Amino acid sequence: MTSQKPSSGKTRSGSRPTGRRLSTAPARALSDGTASTAASPFAAGTPAPFAAEPAAPHSGGLDRYDIAILRELQQAARLSNAELALRIGLSPAPTWRRVRWLEDQGYIRGYRAEIDRHKIGLGVLAFVRLDAERNTGEATRVLEEAIRRIPEVIACHYISGSGTFELQVMTTDLDAFSRLALETLLNLPNVKDIHTSFALGEVKAGATLPLGHLERR
Repeated sequence: MTSQKPSSGKTRSGSRPTGRRLSTAPARALSDGTASTAASPFAAGTPAPFAAEPAAPHSGGLDRYDIAILRELQQAARLSNAELALRIGLSPAPTWRRVRWLEDQGYIRGYRAEIDRHKIGLGVLAFVRLDAERNTGEATRVLEEAIRRIPEVIACHYISGSGTFELQVMTTDLDAFSRLALETLLNLPNVKDIHTSFALGEVKAGATLPLGHLERR
């Protein structure tokens, strides 16, 4: 990479001096390798100098650069590849290769927009426990397939203790939830009963996954 000294300490409004020539249209860190013409703002502070990529970066699992990529993309998945490289301290080419490797290995499963449910009219969040009549393998498989086809169910988990499944359900209002419960949830195959609790407020949602345990290995 060619370095260029700044001519003076003066900068344009909204920018900062740097000892590195930066592209105004960096390539995004996407699986298809296409380039974006939209420039992204840079993080505050002086970027770390680019480091040489380790010879075998994935021979023993995730290293500190992989973990740094996961942390940055969880916070801002639309980072350009050039900006991501600056933040983790690698040059753009190995950064792009690492992102592709993380995608290919299934660590990064996709990139999605986080939508404010209240702004699109989904005012009710309900936690629904389903009690099944019997827990045979075939009956459970049929119930799972039926649950996956309900768009209002945004998450579903097996649970311990009483009940079989714990569902997170979003609807526009209580009337809409009541119709869904009576017409759909109670009529699911092998369902005996449902128990519902409603969210009264949101303290934390859409949080990033913790990565500290990976750094302690």
